[in-house]
Amino acid sequence: QVQLVESGGGLVQPGGSLRLSCAASGFTFSSYAMSWYRQAPGKERELVAAIPSAGGSANYADSVKGRFTISRDNAKNTVHLQMNSLKPEDTAVYYCNAERIGLRGDKYNYWGQGTQVTVSS
Repeated sequence: QVQLVESGGGLVQPGGSLRLSCAASGFTFSSYAMSWYRQAPGKERELVAAIPSAGGSANYADSVKGRFTISRDNAKNTVHLQMNSLKPEDTAVYYCNAERIGLRGDKYNYWGQGTQVTVSS
């Protein structure tokens, strides 16, 4: 079955770094755009970063541009989020997402269970 398993979250001080990983299985990873979303307490889930199925040009939320980098390895079915210069406002549960739109416009969308990132001194 489809699985997206995130790892790498934890507690880090402001200014520190974390690297999140998402291991995918049960679907053709290289056919899916991959994204990282986050949801802070009392807030809506928001898109953090996205990368196309073949890799290459990624998109970032304005709040993380220049600090976060998304990457993927289609040979290992993994996607990563390198987070540098972390701020307290980056505290949230981070979710891995896979999405593909079929030829007839049908959408395939999968979510991981999330990993907690807490930025605090």
